[in-house]
Amino acid sequence: MNPVKPGETRRTPWIVGVSGASGTPYAASVLRALLAAGESVDLVVSRASRLTLLDETGISFRDAHWREDLREWLGRGADGKPGTFEADLDAVRYWNAGDLAAGPSSGSYPSKGMLIVPASTACVAGVALGLSKDLLQRAASVTLKERRPLVVAVRETPLNGQTLRHLVALDDAGASVVPASPGFYAGATHIQDLVDFVAGRVLDAAGVGHDLYRRWQGELGGGPSSQ
Repeated sequence: MNPVKPGETRRTPWIVGVSGASGTPYAASVLRALLAAGESVDLVVSRASRLTLLDETGISFRDAHWREDLREWLGRGADGKPGTFEADLDAVRYWNAGDLAAGPSSGSYPSKGMLIVPASTACVAGVALGLSKDLLQRAASVTLKERRPLVVAVRETPLNGQTLRHLVALDDAGASVVPASPGFYAGATHIQDLVDFVAGRVLDAAGVGHDLYRRWQGELGGGPSSQ
């Protein structure tokens, strides 16, 4: 136990879960924006997502070297170019997805809520059914039972009836379902713009401030392509 001393502020992080769906650049954008906003982050990377990350970026995410691997991951742009971004990882705490005794597995562990980005259909099903087969699913279940914000950025197409029913169940339980569907009205000119739009909408659902995309102002023709 590390009790809060007078004058200190309790660390209250956002839990970010990364599942095995395609879309690791979405997770990277969300993580960078949370850190840029001064938020603390507890990171859970599923076993399946490590394979996706390796396939999409060539990065092997290793428990013993998670800080170095995360820095390399967050430094890449959506086009895969390394060294595009910088991120201060001092506010990040990493939990192994197999550690069901980790802090986020308990409702008494303080957090602001949880963002699952990207969320695979298997992850959606596990959370909707309350399976808690790993820390990612358990932390999501805890988030729901504690009535904290849960944002699920589902990344799959097409969606079958079973997955749609699971998403409705999550919505009924109080989660925000945010499909990874880029919008084009913000005047995207690069793949990073489309990724940041989705990441921004995830953060909007969580109530976290950011400047990842140009917001709609009620006027047509405001995109860069028409200026």
